[in-house]
Amino acid sequence: MDFIQDNLLNLTIFFPALAALIIFLLPEDEKNLIRRLTLALSLVPIVLVLLMWFNYDRAAANIQFEVFTEWFPAIGANYHMGIDGISLPLFLLTVILTPLAILASFSIEEKVRMYMVLFLIMETAMLGLFASLDLMIFFVFWEFGLVPMYFLIKLWGGKDRDYASFKFFIYTMAGSLGLLLSIQVIGLSMGTFDIPTLMDIWVNTTSGTLAGTGLDVGVVKAVAYWAFFIAFAIKVPIWPFHTWLPDAHTQAPTAGSMILAGVLLKLGAYGFVRLVIPLFPQQANQTAVILAWLGAASIVLGGFAAFGQWDFKRLVAYSSINHMGFVVLGIAVMAFAYGRSFADPAASTDAIMATSGAVFQMVNHGLSAAGMFFLVGVIYDRAHTRDLKEFGGIWTIMPVFGTILIFTSMASLGLPGLNGFVSEFMIVRGSWNFFTVQLAISMLGLLMTGAYILKGIGETLHGPVKEKWASLPDMTLREHLVIWPLMALMLSLGIWPQWILVFINDTITKLF
Repeated sequence: MDFIQDNLLNLTIFFPALAALIIFLLPEDEKNLIRRLTLALSLVPIVLVLLMWFNYDRAAANIQFEVFTEWFPAIGANYHMGIDGISLPLFLLTVILTPLAILASFSIEEKVRMYMVLFLIMETAMLGLFASLDLMIFFVFWEFGLVPMYFLIKLWGGKDRDYASFKFFIYTMAGSLGLLLSIQVIGLSMGTFDIPTLMDIWVNTTSGTLAGTGLDVGVVKAVAYWAFFIAFAIKVPIWPFHTWLPDAHTQAPTAGSMILAGVLLKLGAYGFVRLVIPLFPQQANQTAVILAWLGAASIVLGGFAAFGQWDFKRLVAYSSINHMGFVVLGIAVMAFAYGRSFADPAASTDAIMATSGAVFQMVNHGLSAAGMFFLVGVIYDRAHTRDLKEFGGIWTIMPVFGTILIFTSMASLGLPGLNGFVSEFMIVRGSWNFFTVQLAISMLGLLMTGAYILKGIGETLHGPVKEKWASLPDMTLREHLVIWPLMALMLSLGIWPQWILVFINDTITKLF
């Protein structure tokens, strides 16, 4: 037990990779064994994260379960890991969604072993990124997570999977090039890649030339800021960097879309909160209004684009851009407020609320988007179409599915009493005094959220029953086991959000 307690973070991050190795050694033709063992092994990180959850010292609200080992001393890069109240909820989201996505994949028949191995490797990459406290380690996990998703789309995706996987990879790689160059300049000029150390020495280096480069500090900071900004903006994705997302979602297998929307989009938003704003407070403050306008554009244009879709999965994909726009708006408030001393304490309180709301929205959107993509997969597996014009009257034939779809859609819509409402309300309330115009314009996007959700529900569930759908079977036990944990979390976070918010809010308050 002492070994587990002393190595809790490392065990949580690398257990999925060890599980992937075990699965890889199994015979390819033992499909049922591979599925069941993968599912069983994917449940272990939940236990480990719950151990962290109950042993986390909320009062301290600092980096905990810290691991520090020399890794590459010649360039000042170390294996430095740890989590706080921002990364811990995202850890929990990741370890919950991964086994549910694996359970949702039991219908996969081709290359089952490789499919499950890729999922487990991707889990390690996502957890490693959320825990990274060294820029080089952060970048390693950032790139590492690209590869499994690329292959999941390319090998198990829809008919345009080659195009979608290539676009996904190239877009993210394009952002990563500037990110890597900036990380190198920062680390080599400061003599360390350690994020907590850089928040002191890098942030407080404001003039002169950078050691080893001969370049002006102001110029390097401006260029590095925009390189970081674009890399994470592509991943969120913020309009106009969003065009890879609908294609990737539409072509990915159901479980791939669940993880892509549920966790991978959050890596970009997490990068803003963890790196961009703390490392570049001055540049972030000066460009916060740009971020706010981009967030508003994502909310409005994402909403209108979603309403214009007749492919159900593509509609849900565009809804992610709409919902993540609220996260961006909350981050814009953080960018404006972080590092400034306000004469009015209420302004700081608003900024903390908006930032906490943005992190909480990451978790909430992860749950509702994963649920929506899964339910689109449920109907597609039976009808073999996602064309909303083809459906109609499905509720009469599949009443349980219809009820669950309405519940999950309402969570995505932001119905009071469900999770989406709490985080979006926090962002709106916290943003009002900073970005009133952008927020007012964003309400158009909120109106369109209702429009596209009602369109999806109406076209699928209501209207006359079509003859060809009369014999569709309702949801199976396995499908219920996937969706009910998500629904329970949506409801619990809507009724009593404090069980996650206390971790987030304490850390954000200390950060400010």
